[in-house]
Amino acid sequence: MDNKTKWQPFIYGLLIAAGIAIGIWLKPATGKRSLMFGGKNKFTEILNLIQQAYVDTVNVDSLEEETLNALLNKLDPHSVYIPAKDLQMANEQLEGNFEGIGVEFSILNDTIMVVSPIEGGPSKELGIQAGDRIVKVDTIPVAGVGIINEQVFKLLRGPKGTKVKVEIMRPGHSRPLTYEIIRNTIPIYSVDVSMMLNNKTGYIKISRFAADTHKEFTAAIEKLKKQNMQQLIIDLRGNPGGYLSAATAIADELLDDDKLIVFTKGRAQPRSEYNAERKGLFETGKLAVLIDEGSASASEILSGAVQDWDRGVLVGRRSFGKGLVQEPFELKDGSVVRLTVSRYYTPSGRCIQKPYHDGYEAYEHELLDRMDNGELKDLAQVKITDTTTYFTSGGRKVYSKGGIMPDCFVPVDTTYFSTYLLEAMSQSLPNRFAANYLDMHRAELMKYGSANGFNKGFQKDLLNEFVLFASQNNLQRNEADIKRSGKYLTQTIKALIARGLWRDNGYFTVMNTSDKVLQKALLEIEKGFPVSSQP
Repeated sequence: MDNKTKWQPFIYGLLIAAGIAIGIWLKPATGKRSLMFGGKNKFTEILNLIQQAYVDTVNVDSLEEETLNALLNKLDPHSVYIPAKDLQMANEQLEGNFEGIGVEFSILNDTIMVVSPIEGGPSKELGIQAGDRIVKVDTIPVAGVGIINEQVFKLLRGPKGTKVKVEIMRPGHSRPLTYEIIRNTIPIYSVDVSMMLNNKTGYIKISRFAADTHKEFTAAIEKLKKQNMQQLIIDLRGNPGGYLSAATAIADELLDDDKLIVFTKGRAQPRSEYNAERKGLFETGKLAVLIDEGSASASEILSGAVQDWDRGVLVGRRSFGKGLVQEPFELKDGSVVRLTVSRYYTPSGRCIQKPYHDGYEAYEHELLDRMDNGELKDLAQVKITDTTTYFTSGGRKVYSKGGIMPDCFVPVDTTYFSTYLLEAMSQSLPNRFAANYLDMHRAELMKYGSANGFNKGFQKDLLNEFVLFASQNNLQRNEADIKRSGKYLTQTIKALIARGLWRDNGYFTVMNTSDKVLQKALLEIEKGFPVSSQP
């Protein structure tokens, strides 16, 4: 297998991480600002001229949006224009809720399958179950018609208090079930999972920093403390950031006294400092934070504060490198410009924004460059773009620009990558197989009682069944690739089955058992604070 093919799955993952990271802004959780400007406006004049005199018909609104984003890209990679029609969707993930029927869904075999009804939502209260297939919404058939995610959102979401009727096929039932659902406000959780990894180590996975993240985090800490948590691992891998206030509030739970968490300043913005202000819930126990190339913005604020104050150990790979702060400004038509107004700095004075002087495309490609230059597999290949030395509170050397370097480097694991795995994932075959398996065995699987019970007790090797299923779905056998990727495929399928039964708690319970970064963190947290492995 050539090196390019081997890396393809990881390339796609990085591209997704980059796209998400670039799309998230960093700001306090406050309202939008509106500005009025006077003076000449050549941009409007030219658009009017095109509309009146250009040889062909032109969609001026579309042209305006493309031009605005091109203009903002000339400033920096994170300033962005958002049309009014897209603003609600852009804000939902950070505002912490949306209005709808309250289900997580996946489109499998051209059918909407309920992955899980959301706790506190109307679907859960009515008895809609994981594995249900939605075949009709009101009078509109939605199965076997090539429906896509955006169409599902339009059909199932809607204002609180409005009604929608769904027709469901449930495995084991010969006739469809009909539910009339009154839409409600549905929470979007940003703490994916909190669990005990052993008798004293807690684990909290944060997917983004939203309006309710601090509330979710403190609830998780309190729950884990009741289970005798003495040390904590916070997983920020793939977390693209979000609200500055959420990150500083969580840092305040970890840092004592009035320690500086972060400060910001810009040409038109005075220096603003954010300090620990209250007695935190976890100021003294051993702490590890997991980061990687997808950890950006608010994730870097939290991990940078932990590192600069020698509060805990950072494990993983160099973070994304986003040190610019965006603030939303509302335009007259309801659209918004998220404009970079300042830079943020870690307590030691580091601004870890990676360079963007080579333009937007080069900036987007930077994560792939890390792979090409070997950095993700070899610490010695990491390129420090600013050799200015900064020091943690304990006197350890750290560096600025290009992201936060972890204290303990763990290379990316590519041993299981193969073309067969890539094709299987691109066709959602593991998800489809797991869904089918759940349909046939849900009752017996529930007998395990919990995610931990399932993880320890379910030892069936499903690889051969999966390979047969995949071949029936036009994925040709490749014995060498199956041998290479088989263990990972088996574990992924098991984790997907667990997710169908116990949501993210089930998924991470299974996947964490072979997570090399997490296992390294468990070793390092026992040692206390390690010697830095930064170049």
